[in-house]
Amino acid sequence: MSATIAPRRIPARELLTPAELGALRTRIEWKGIALVLHAWGVILGSIAVVASFPNPLTYVLAVMLIGSRQLGLAILMHDGAHGCFSRNEARNMAISQWFCAWPVFADTRAYRGYHLAHHAHTQQKDDPDLVLSAPFPITRTSYRRKLVRDITGQTGYHQRKAQILNALGDATWPVAQRLRHFWTRLGPPVATNLVLLAGLTLLGVWWAYPLLWLVPLLTWMMVITRIRNIAEHAVVPDSNDPLRNTRTTRVSLIERIFIAPYFVNYHLEHHLLFYVPCYNLPKIHNILTSGPHAARMEVQTGYLDVLRLATAKPDGQDRPGGIVNNARRLRSGSRVAEDQASSGF
Repeated sequence: MSATIAPRRIPARELLTPAELGALRTRIEWKGIALVLHAWGVILGSIAVVASFPNPLTYVLAVMLIGSRQLGLAILMHDGAHGCFSRNEARNMAISQWFCAWPVFADTRAYRGYHLAHHAHTQQKDDPDLVLSAPFPITRTSYRRKLVRDITGQTGYHQRKAQILNALGDATWPVAQRLRHFWTRLGPPVATNLVLLAGLTLLGVWWAYPLLWLVPLLTWMMVITRIRNIAEHAVVPDSNDPLRNTRTTRVSLIERIFIAPYFVNYHLEHHLLFYVPCYNLPKIHNILTSGPHAARMEVQTGYLDVLRLATAKPDGQDRPGGIVNNARRLRSGSRVAEDQASSGF
C-alpha cells in the first residue's frame, strides 16, 4: 500500500448524469426521520417481545436485533455528520445528536471533525481511520480472539471505560474542573441515557436498560462494528484508486437485519458521493454496476467472503494486534486528536 501518492478523485459528472445526481443528492427529511423511527421501533419492539415472552431464545434474538439497531443509530449519526438529514443544519444536528449519537454514547460534532479527513485522505498515511484497516490481513486465530473479546463484552467495556476516564480529564485536576470536563465531553450522552432509563422505568421494564440496552451495546454491537470496519477498507486492492480503496459488500436479508442496517454495506458508493443520503445508495450502486466503471469497482458478496480475505494470513504468523479504538489509544499514550477520542468510536 502506498502512503505517499494522493488518491485520484473521480468527478461526480463521470459517475452520474446531472439529472441523476440532482435527484439522488436531494435530502428528503421524512425519509431520514423514518429510518430513525424504524431503529427505535425495532429496539422497543424487541424489548416488548422479551417482556411478553421471556426466554433465552427471545432474549438472544433481542440482543442481536437491538445491537444491530444501535449500530444503525451510529450509521444514521454518520448521515447526520454529512448533513444528510435536513438542509436545515440546526434540525439536522438535533436529529443526529438526540436520537442517534447520544443514546449510543457518541457525538456527531466530534465525529464530523475527523471523519471528513477520512474521506479526504482515504487509505493514505494521514487517514485518521487507517489504523482500522492497516493490520489486515490477520490470522484466523487472531480474529477468533477479537470475536471472543467482542461477544463477551470485553471490547465494549474497555472502550467505554477509556471514554469515561478521558472525559474525567487529568487526575491531578480539582474535582470541580474534572466534573466540568466530564459534562462537556459526556454530559449529553449520559443525560440522554438517563431519559431512556426513566422512560423504560415508567413503562415498568427498568431491567431492559441494563439487559437490553447496555448488554447489546457492549456485545453484539461490538461484533458487527468490527465486521463493518473490516469490510469497508481492509485488504482492498488499490489504496490509491477511489474505485478500489473502498468496498461495497452485497448482503442478504439476514445480514441486513443483524449486521448491516440502513445501507451501510454500500460504502464504495458513499465514498464516491458522500453527500448522498444513505437511502439513495442502492440506486447509485445499480447505476454504477451498469456503467463503464463496473469492472473496476471493489465489490464482494457477503461478509463471510470479506472475512476470508481479511483472515488469510497463515496462523504461523499470528501476532497480538494493537489498540485501534480512539479512546483507548489516547489512554495508552498514542497521539490521538481530541475530536477522535471524543467521538465515541
